[in-house]
Amino acid sequence: MGVKKHLPNAITCANLFSGCVGIVFTFQDNLIFAAYAIFLAAIFDFFDGFASRVLQSFSGIGKDLDSLADMVSFGVLPSAIMYMLMLQTKQIPNVSEWLNFIAFLIPVFSALRLAKFNNDTRQAESFIGLPTPANAILIASIPLILSQYSNVAHYILKPYVLSAFIIVMCALLVAELPLMSLKFKDRDFNKNFYRYLLLLFSAILILFFKFAAVPVVIVMYITLSLIQLKFADHTLAGGSKK
Repeated sequence: MGVKKHLPNAITCANLFSGCVGIVFTFQDNLIFAAYAIFLAAIFDFFDGFASRVLQSFSGIGKDLDSLADMVSFGVLPSAIMYMLMLQTKQIPNVSEWLNFIAFLIPVFSALRLAKFNNDTRQAESFIGLPTPANAILIASIPLILSQYSNVAHYILKPYVLSAFIIVMCALLVAELPLMSLKFKDRDFNKNFYRYLLLLFSAILILFFKFAAVPVVIVMYITLSLIQLKFADHTLAGGSKK
């Protein structure tokens, strides 16, 4: 039982280890492997929560450890990737040397997001603001898309385009935006309809478009979450009228 108790935290540590390795790859200018490190960390992040629920192993240390690991893997690592991408843009004299540092707003807002999550009782069943793993996965997809479609670099690798992207993503991290959790508490189709829908379309898009599908999947996630919220509000309103 002792080993089972520590299994979720061990998986969380694997998440943290992946993030640290990804940072090394980033500053070796190997953004592809750095992006893969984020995807690997996200897998560990999913399974540590899954293991906790299955083994009924919850603790304050586990919660804090999870946030610390996420801060590195989904805060610092994606910001390092964005910083390296900023360096690849056509530098603007007397501007770019300072503008490049805008990439490090990502860990700042990721820290705010994680702190809010740990202390916001509204986020027990859903999220308020874009989860840090989703933000990191979206950023990780950029170097992979550039390697897959080199012709899009002309549109993406511009200092003001990347800066605007960073500002938007930082705003989404702390926005009062209700988003559904992807945790399945049971297999009931009606309760999990939007989750199943998201997984189905995500699988199809990734199958055909590979990493280029990731931005579309994130937009779909936000859209389906808002639709789910709208229908939930209508259901509650209808119930109250009765």
